Amino acid sequence: MASRVRGRAGRMGTRLVLTFLCALAPAVLAQPVGDRPEVRVIIDVSGSMRANDPDRLRASALELLVSLLPEGTSAGVWTFGETVANPLPSGEVNADWRRRAQALGPALAGVQPYTDIEAAVRRAAAPAAEGWRHLVLLTDGVIDLPPARGSKPEVDVASRRELLDELAVELADSGVVVHAIAFSDQADMALVESLSRTTGGLPAPVASPESLLVAFLDIVERIFPTDRIPLEDGRFHIEPGVEAFSALLFHAPDAEPLVLVGPQGREYRATTPPAGWRWKVEPRFDLLRVPDPMSGEWRVEGEVVEQSRIGVTSALALRTGVLPATAFLGFPLPIEAWLERNGVPYTDELEGLSLRADLAAADGEVRGTTRLARDGERFRGELPAPVRAGSARLVITAEAEGMVRQRSQAINLLAPLEAIHQPESRRVVLSARHPELAHHNTRPWAELAGERLEAEPQGERRWVIALPELDDSVSRPLKLGADVRLEQQTHRLRLPPLMLFADSATGLDLASGRGELSAERFHQDLAAGHGRDEAGGVVERFIVAINEGVASGVDQWRTSWQPRLAVLAARPLVWALVGGTVLIVMLLFVLRGRRQRRRPAHREDPHV
Repeated sequence: MASRVRGRAGRMGTRLVLTFLCALAPAVLAQPVGDRPEVRVIIDVSGSMRANDPDRLRASALELLVSLLPEGTSAGVWTFGETVANPLPSGEVNADWRRRAQALGPALAGVQPYTDIEAAVRRAAAPAAEGWRHLVLLTDGVIDLPPARGSKPEVDVASRRELLDELAVELADSGVVVHAIAFSDQADMALVESLSRTTGGLPAPVASPESLLVAFLDIVERIFPTDRIPLEDGRFHIEPGVEAFSALLFHAPDAEPLVLVGPQGREYRATTPPAGWRWKVEPRFDLLRVPDPMSGEWRVEGEVVEQSRIGVTSALALRTGVLPATAFLGFPLPIEAWLERNGVPYTDELEGLSLRADLAAADGEVRGTTRLARDGERFRGELPAPVRAGSARLVITAEAEGMVRQRSQAINLLAPLEAIHQPESRRVVLSARHPELAHHNTRPWAELAGERLEAEPQGERRWVIALPELDDSVSRPLKLGADVRLEQQTHRLRLPPLMLFADSATGLDLASGRGELSAERFHQDLAAGHGRDEAGGVVERFIVAINEGVASGVDQWRTSWQPRLAVLAARPLVWALVGGTVLIVMLLFVLRGRRQRRRPAHREDPHV
């Protein structure tokens, strides 16, 4: 069903998002927001965006975010290319602020010849704020400074390094979070991911209005967390005391009109909503808000997809500790949650109360779960170490007799170490992605064709592995791993083989060129340094052995037999002996064939 909500990039899809904007905020922000962080939108208007954002999704993004921001939040808008402008200074979000923000269309149409991302982030983050500052950066992530600033590409590389290695760390230390959204496949996703990861934000690639919608919903839910209740098979349960619920129901463009059925069987339709209801119908979704709903089971008649959600406003709310925007494979995730009533921790006993945490993949598959145990006013637990990289979702659920609350947050799962082969330098460079991994607690190792290679420190969080001279026409696996000592615990990380010269015709490709951690290998080996001998591991070791044998044979040929044959080939007597030997062998084969043709055939009758 999910495929039905994938829209076409272009004018029609952009108009869909724009229509969605003015009505979505009540559905997403059903829970009152207590602490009001400041939101600052930074929009790229440089020349490269003409190719990377042909449908001008950045304009749609601004409209969407403007509608999602709750009343009373402080927000502002910056634009940048070669220079940085602030067409809408930070101010309180109200009707007048929204009108001024929606009138910024012409300011987004201008195209500047260069792209100074570092200056834009620095300028937008500079004004002080009472609470957290959330920067929402919309760019193709390609730094391109004017030649007047220095020789290229050195000046671009220096600005990128300053942004990621210096400015991002300063922002994180001063309470500034950057959520970076990249337009197009040509974007510098490494920059977008690193900037977001360092500051605790969410990175997201966007190629259509629908993916833009998902990205911004994830960002808004992280800035303004809200309570949800489960929607399963079109059914959801409203408990006594719920003040209101909001439903965002996605469906196919040609779907029949939805019908909402109340606990007593009464049917409600968008054409005749009761007084006080708000029900908006669009080609791909319905949005409705129901105040003071009747308690009991409600159901939606019609086909809705899994991205649909129900938010609730209630005195009883679920709260969580800080949920990370990025987690690392091989390390467990601590989770803390509790209930509040009217903003005060709720410690009364609820019949059958239990809390759990789930780690779910983008397709909904649950990859890890844990029960949270009561610890005073709060509940705590630890999710098992994730084993697969990619986008995922943390879902915290509180259940009691007749009551369910959920918090859902997007999360990125990354390998703690990144490996890159630099063949021109005959080396592999390891870089720490995990913020706490460094030389004092991490010892990487590598193995090539049974030979142990040393990983020499280079800087505080990088290591270099020198490689012997190798034939670049043969791909071969480099085994990688690391021993990590963190918080009085030892983690033995096993990385999959990094294929050297992976594009070569000879050899088998066993791992990506960027050295991502393998899900299967991580599942087997991470927890205790050794794992179950599953079929996949046997096959992998067999393939690795074959590949190492091929590489070893080629090296033996080049270093031993090839030089010897070259010396012999330079002697005329050797050529005469080789030619005579070949003629004798050919004559023997001819004579043997004649004798076999003259020999009478032996025949036996078949046996029954």
